[in-house]
Amino acid sequence: MSKEKIILGIDPGTTIMGFGIIKVLDKKMEFVQMNELLLSKYKDPYTKLKLIFERTLELIDTYHPDEIAIEAPFYGKNVQSMLKLGRAQGVAMAAGLSRQIPITEYLPKKIKMSITGNGNASKEQVAKMLQSTLGLKSLPKNLDSTDGLAAAVCHFYNEGRVEVGKSYTGWDAFVKQNEKRVKK
Repeated sequence: MSKEKIILGIDPGTTIMGFGIIKVLDKKMEFVQMNELLLSKYKDPYTKLKLIFERTLELIDTYHPDEIAIEAPFYGKNVQSMLKLGRAQGVAMAAGLSRQIPITEYLPKKIKMSITGNGNASKEQVAKMLQSTLGLKSLPKNLDSTDGLAAAVCHFYNEGRVEVGKSYTGWDAFVKQNEKRVKK
């Protein structure tokens, strides 16, 4: 009997959160949906985090993903940007964890490498490869949604491999794997 699996991919951000959903059936991917949550019109950072959490829960309750793949924050020179991105990722992860959905983080280079074979590929190259692979008719104006979709496809390509990134199945697993980060 064939097992269907839904994978939700998220590209967290405080200006635009991109997401994409694929269905896997008999080891074949099928495009379901991609879109983005536009947050630039909101000035309050806490409102943005609340909206990310709520939209992620809405996606979970609508599409019932079996797994979530999320792009991990990259280490840049701007500490404030990294902090904001980490918060956005954290609330998206919290939404998934609150529904007991396994989450795997992937570094941006790992996602690009999985999709294009080049860890330094541009957003446009990733989007074009996804368009070709999944038979997408058109690409969105902003490529944050294709980045979210790329996280889901990366997760599909890396399924069953030992070293896929950090994976959490619930709060207990998260705490266990991050004991140094938890204050007691």
